Amino acid sequence: MAVTDEAIQKIKAMIVSGELAPGDRLPPEKELSERLGLSRSSMREAVKALEVIRVLDVRRGDGTYVTSLEPQLLLEAISFVIDLHDDASILEIFEVRRMLEPAATAMAARTIDATGVSKLREDVASVDPETDVENLVRHDVQFHRDIVGLSGNSYLASLIDTLTSSTIRARLWRGLTEAGSVARTLAEHDAIVDALESGDAELAQALATVHIAGVEKWLRTASQLP
Repeated sequence: MAVTDEAIQKIKAMIVSGELAPGDRLPPEKELSERLGLSRSSMREAVKALEVIRVLDVRRGDGTYVTSLEPQLLLEAISFVIDLHDDASILEIFEVRRMLEPAATAMAARTIDATGVSKLREDVASVDPETDVENLVRHDVQFHRDIVGLSGNSYLASLIDTLTSSTIRARLWRGLTEAGSVARTLAEHDAIVDALESGDAELAQALATVHIAGVEKWLRTASQLP
């Protein structure tokens, strides 16, 4: 194992064990390197690497702190990678979304309460059937975000939200070129809310799969991709 990698693993172990908690300040570089039996240069490189992935926050003139370690913060590195995708790889993003989001929808069906159902119904009802595609996609993104948020798994919700943000262009494209997109989307949303309200996790998962796969299927055809 490279010395820098060893330093990263040792700092990670301090966080995992609870020796360093979110918001805690790391000991001075000299003290920490001596405690861990590592050189100051390897410690410095490890801190830089952990800063890049948002585990540590280096505040010039103040010190180095453990970040909040919130899922959304830690997943920013994945967001950066996804933003670099090309037109072909967007299909792979849809495939991952199709695997994860229906499972999150099933989880939401087991925990959703009357308030959650009421909010989803109000959101669907608030969309004018004659609305433009941009408004429809904004509603669609928020609808899915709300459902995934009800799964109770913040890491899963943050990951799916990251994936979703990279599929907006494809969803706009479909809405602009395919007839009946507003009516179809709202009808599918209504059906998902019905399944959530009834607590039918399997049905909610199946409906979410069909809903997401519809865009993926259209994109494959429109792009003439295999």
